Amino acid sequence: NYPFHDRANHTKSSDNVFLSPFSSFFSTVNKHKPWIETSYHGVITENMDTVLLDPPLVALDKDAPVPYAGEICAFMIHGQEAPFEAVVLNKTSGEGVLRAKGLVDCETQKEYTFLIQAYDCGAGANGVSWKKSHKAVVHIQVDDVNEFSPVFREAIYHAAVTEGKIYDSILQVEAWDQDCSPQYSQICNYDIVTSDTPFAIDRNGNIRNTERLSYDKQLHYKIMVTAFDCGQKRATESVAVHIDVKPVCKPGWQGWNKRMDYEPGTGSKQLFPKMHLETCDGPLSAVRAMVELQTSHIGKGCDRETYSEKSLQKLCGAASGSTDLLPAPAASTNWTASLLTDSGRDSDLIFRFDGRQASNVPERVVPQNLTDQFTIATWMKHGPSPGLRAEKETLLCNSDKTEMNRHHYSLYVHNCRLVFLLRRDFTQVDTFRPAEFHWKLEQICDKEWHYYVINVEFPAVTLFVDGVTYEPYLVTDDWPIHPSSIDTQLTVGACWQGGEVSTPRFTQYFRGSLSGLTIRPGKIETQKVISCLQACKEGLDINSLESLGKDIKFHFNPAQSVLVMEGEDLESVNTAMGKVSYINSRQFPTAGLRRLHITTTVQCFGEDICISIPDIKAVVIVLPPSEPRITIAGSDRLVKPSADLRGATGVAPFKELRITSTVTKSDGTVHRPGVLEVMHNLDYCDVLVIGEELNPEHESLEIHHSSLIGKHLDATNSTSGISIYGVDSMAHYEEALRQVRYRNWRPATLTNRRFRLTCSELNGRYTSNEFNLEISVLHNSAPVEHVNHMAVQSQYMRPVHHPLMVHTLNSHISGTPPAATVVIVICIAALVVIVVLGIYRLHSTHLDGSKREEDGAKDPKMDWDDSTLTITVNPMEEDDDDEEEEDDEQAGDMSAESGDSDETEEEEEEDEREVKKEGKQKSKLEWDSSSITY
Repeated sequence: NYPFHDRANHTKSSDNVFLSPFSSFFSTVNKHKPWIETSYHGVITENMDTVLLDPPLVALDKDAPVPYAGEICAFMIHGQEAPFEAVVLNKTSGEGVLRAKGLVDCETQKEYTFLIQAYDCGAGANGVSWKKSHKAVVHIQVDDVNEFSPVFREAIYHAAVTEGKIYDSILQVEAWDQDCSPQYSQICNYDIVTSDTPFAIDRNGNIRNTERLSYDKQLHYKIMVTAFDCGQKRATESVAVHIDVKPVCKPGWQGWNKRMDYEPGTGSKQLFPKMHLETCDGPLSAVRAMVELQTSHIGKGCDRETYSEKSLQKLCGAASGSTDLLPAPAASTNWTASLLTDSGRDSDLIFRFDGRQASNVPERVVPQNLTDQFTIATWMKHGPSPGLRAEKETLLCNSDKTEMNRHHYSLYVHNCRLVFLLRRDFTQVDTFRPAEFHWKLEQICDKEWHYYVINVEFPAVTLFVDGVTYEPYLVTDDWPIHPSSIDTQLTVGACWQGGEVSTPRFTQYFRGSLSGLTIRPGKIETQKVISCLQACKEGLDINSLESLGKDIKFHFNPAQSVLVMEGEDLESVNTAMGKVSYINSRQFPTAGLRRLHITTTVQCFGEDICISIPDIKAVVIVLPPSEPRITIAGSDRLVKPSADLRGATGVAPFKELRITSTVTKSDGTVHRPGVLEVMHNLDYCDVLVIGEELNPEHESLEIHHSSLIGKHLDATNSTSGISIYGVDSMAHYEEALRQVRYRNWRPATLTNRRFRLTCSELNGRYTSNEFNLEISVLHNSAPVEHVNHMAVQSQYMRPVHHPLMVHTLNSHISGTPPAATVVIVICIAALVVIVVLGIYRLHSTHLDGSKREEDGAKDPKMDWDDSTLTITVNPMEEDDDDEEEEDDEQAGDMSAESGDSDETEEEEEEDEREVKKEGKQKSKLEWDSSSITY
């Protein structure tokens, strides 16, 4: 009942026991030992259980075919924990097989060696007297399975290269595999996963660059690398390789940004706070750096105040009396309406001439009192003339209007030379006098904006270009012009040829752009004023001048667009460059970019220039400012007695005027826009007459000069209105506008006058709302007795539409049916009429008593001041024929919120009523209804 090996062990344990004769018999039957090979070689694939042996496992016994003795019952394995077992497949043939007891892992153990021994079945069925063979050596090799992926030894690889060099190997990456066999554990290939990189990798993991790298182009690369084992199994995760490109030590500025943002109102901002000059340890003796701010594409060359020319002249303290020959097109300045305009930036009024446009200046505008002293000023942008034979290009010309073709004075460009012609009338006709003054300057044809001022102190003529003085290089004498009675014509953009041709025409057209062309007779401009008129509001600056080293020398040009710094110590130069700043002092600067250009020269000991420093190009981005909203508010309708209009001071239409300005700014924390009131300057306010122009024979709109004293304001008026101009605060403009007076010393036929007020900042860049105001004239009237006072409108009452009343009614009757609306309005009107008539009766009783006491001695011009009364007008208090029309009109007003068309209809009806009542009016009683509350 024991297993074979138990029985064998049992028998073996009885070897020293005396055997009975019966046992001796069986032993004689089992005479021979089993036989097996002396050595076996086996192969097993990991994770499998069958071992392939060579030769096969077979045990032989010479006792065969004797049962039991010639049969093989077992194979015994001798070894230290060998994970195998031998199984007999056929006892008769002795075949067996070698199997693994469990999973065999090559990565744990690649080979196994142990001993194996065969046992026969003994002499009988009980396995008595079994015999065993010799011990054979078994060597088993475990075959590998590619179950592991390659893994890189480092999580991240870093390397650095110097630009401009080709490397055979920048660095080597390495991966490994846990598989046990060389086939699956060795890494046969590496690959770069990242596309479009200037790198390659070989089978050993060596990375090299395929092209020369540039620090300026790209200073850092990140590439991903993967690996394959020899069984073509890919790494589960790729590895990152970081490669830094180091610059070759070449001289130049380092640590600067190509862009700097500037927020308006932040003052001076450093451009290059961390910039320093790298000289590669070269011995230097001096460094010179020039920083240039290029703003030629902005407006007229830089961010200037874009106020009108008259406002700028007053702001800079220029002498008064200048004539603007290129004003903005308007009713009174219509000679520029046909010219091409280019608003440019910030509403700069720029006139563009393409060789076909010109304009005649009206005779009323032309300065008539030119003496030996006068000034001509203009902004000009001009390029080279097309063609080989350039013709004269006239900016300004005063020539004969008819008959002859004499040029009295003119300013023109010829072959990139500026020429001023001045031929005066003299009594001594036989004397040569200076007549042509020539200047040859690069600015005339550089296609950039420049400010030209010609000061004439005959016979001396001086030219200022951007505030710099230039004397003429050539002065040509000529005969004086004979005095004549021929009228002259002043033109802009060409010269008028009135004589010597069949048809008068323009000639010598100008090609370029002009702005602010003015003539000031009798006085010349000072250099201080000229510099102020063309001064930039933006430029370069240096923070903390006192902290600069003593060996640093610096110089600004007049416009502060160019800064030159020199120093002998490199550290001091670096510190100074870090303090170079940009500043824009305008409250509302022009948004956009400004280019920066830095050129540097380095001197070495004993050499002029030893190190070449590349130029730097950067930009300053000026962010858009918060735009102001200028609001004009006040009473938009006044009712005045005609006597007030006839008075010596007239009436003040804008007495309750209020000007405010607000900007919308976002809260950086809450991201919600907030409205903030700001104070800034205005440069003009225009009051225009709506409708027929003023008749100077009996009406005027004016402001007394005393109202402008102490302010930087001036005023001009005409039949179209009045213009107050000058750069000054909103408060001063309020004060001045409140002093504007309207007079009409014959207002009998006048029913109303309408005006429109607009104000501007920066020459129209920011404009206010259009504030419309109407003055209604209340004519004198006498009380007339009526039988039915309810059916007749009081002569002191006029139905005036008021938005407040309409708004109040609408707010209460919204959603009410139209029929109900009419009933409500009628009821309210009736109640109001009763109150009004009561007041009127009291007043009439008082007047009747006064009449009886004075017995005819009443002053026919007596006025009644009821400014303290609060009167509500009854729109129903009209003749029966007008009641339905008034009701419809009031209902329309309530729905339309005082529209323009309703106001017009109301005015026409009021005019008709005034005509009807004109024959009934006898008394001269007057009253001021300006304070009536509806």
